[in-house]
Amino acid sequence: MSQTYTMVMLLVLVGMMAFIYFRENKQKKKAQAMWDSLKKGDVITSIGGIVGKIVAVNERTIIIETSEDRVRMELLKTAVNVSNMPDNAEAKKGKEEKKEELEALESAEKETEK
Repeated sequence: MSQTYTMVMLLVLVGMMAFIYFRENKQKKKAQAMWDSLKKGDVITSIGGIVGKIVAVNERTIIIETSEDRVRMELLKTAVNVSNMPDNAEAKKGKEEKKEELEALESAEKETEK
């Protein structure tokens, strides 16, 4: 009986370790995809809390402007905070909503001009 209990506990432990490994791997892939998708014009927040707009993208680094004084900083792509970056689907949805709102405002302005 104790051998069966030991085997079950060992299998549970191995299962938990596998679950944690695959979950961590998934998170790493998501972060890497986000870092690879950084492009000029994106607004980012670094892991140190620096907010800026990307002005250039290199293989391993990005250059951001942090203020209207054109202060530029070079950061590693991995220094971009993953938790505050929107998913591509969410970003596209937001852009589509803004575009629809802009079109509605433009049509309302045209109607008032007539």
